[in-house]
Amino acid sequence: MGIFKAYDIRGVVPSELHPTLARSIGNAFVRLLGAKRLLVGRDMRTHGEEITAALIEGMRDAGADVVFIGLASTPMTYFAIGSQDVDGGLCVTASHNTGEYNGMKLCSRDAKPISYANGIDQIEAMCAQPYPEPVAQRGTLTELDLQKEYAEHVLSFVDMTHPVRLALDASNGMAGHTLPSILPGLQLVQADCLFMEPDGTFPNHEANPLKEENLDPVRERVKATGAQLGVCFDGDADRCCFVDETGATVPADLMTALLARDLLQRQGAATVVYDLRSSWVVKEVIAANGGTALRDRVGHSFIKGTMRDTGAVFAGELSGHFYFKENYVCDSGVLAMVAALNLLSRPENQGKTFSSLVQDLRRYHSTGEINFHVEDKAGAIAQLKERYAAGRQDELDGITVEFGDLGDPSWWWFNVRQSNTEPLLRLNLEASSAALCAEKRDELCALLGKPE
Repeated sequence: MGIFKAYDIRGVVPSELHPTLARSIGNAFVRLLGAKRLLVGRDMRTHGEEITAALIEGMRDAGADVVFIGLASTPMTYFAIGSQDVDGGLCVTASHNTGEYNGMKLCSRDAKPISYANGIDQIEAMCAQPYPEPVAQRGTLTELDLQKEYAEHVLSFVDMTHPVRLALDASNGMAGHTLPSILPGLQLVQADCLFMEPDGTFPNHEANPLKEENLDPVRERVKATGAQLGVCFDGDADRCCFVDETGATVPADLMTALLARDLLQRQGAATVVYDLRSSWVVKEVIAANGGTALRDRVGHSFIKGTMRDTGAVFAGELSGHFYFKENYVCDSGVLAMVAALNLLSRPENQGKTFSSLVQDLRRYHSTGEINFHVEDKAGAIAQLKERYAAGRQDELDGITVEFGDLGDPSWWWFNVRQSNTEPLLRLNLEASSAALCAEKRDELCALLGKPE
């Protein structure tokens, strides 16, 4: 697959992404939007300064004025684009990918996402053409420090009444850049921090909290300090994963249910969006608390679009993205952390452990996401559609099939979908019992091949 992907631009430096191409991307981005003024931030990757400088020159060549906010997490860049009078912008980042990667996450005005379906495809086509002559009046470059304003924005979400002890792993990513100005404002939080130094070589562990082994340091810190909660961020801090006071992982779909329940109980009826890989418990909890549950395709551009269309107040994905209407309808790992701290701090939760707050949500048994390298992905999905024709099927994203009735011992479901970013099929399966979950997992694995 090329560097122009479903949700962003991402590739290895310099073999796939290099300054010459970055300049072309910047130029094409201006032409795509007809932009007069754009905003740019970047993460801490070792080649970020060079790639960003070239990108900005391309924007200026096309006549756009550029506002550069310097080092910034992706959520901070979203905040900047949403709060400033700009036609759009981007963050130069490769998210959780290892150090040899870099890329860009792009937005139009009001931090609306640009995906392959609504612009990245056109940027790719423009970059395949000769580089245009710079306009007669090149754009200007100004620098803007929004660290204080961003910290104030995050702290406006804080609603704590009791102290909480937290273990925090920044993964040597951009959470380590933005949190030092935020944590002093969390006066009721005692934070024990790990790997806060932004370092594009990621010397301690890969900045991908979905991999269980990358949660081990924060698990150990939770146990060593008696923390009530642990959180680990990815490289650009738009995602995070949680562990409870015992060090057990709390999957992101259960976090979606937990945070949605708290929000609905405090704010009243509202719409909450969740991705179709999530446990059935998510929609149960939303409905039980007076909310409207909307199941959506995987991917931030779909989730954000549905939230904007419906006025949804919150959304969560199994990948650890959590979205907030009052955050320019964007995802933020730091705001998810704040929401969890608010929950633990509630007067009614004093004396309760985080694991006890989650326990009633662990109703069903799931495989988590299992990946398969399959050459003929469409053919494999077609075979599954035929093989499981007796089940209730939908094709919102890949194929989802459900058998039995919720609550019955024979109830189970699965989704198999094509990855939008990698040459893989992804399986998620849930069942009423651990035994049935294992049985059906093995059955699907026999059909799809050896897991990656």
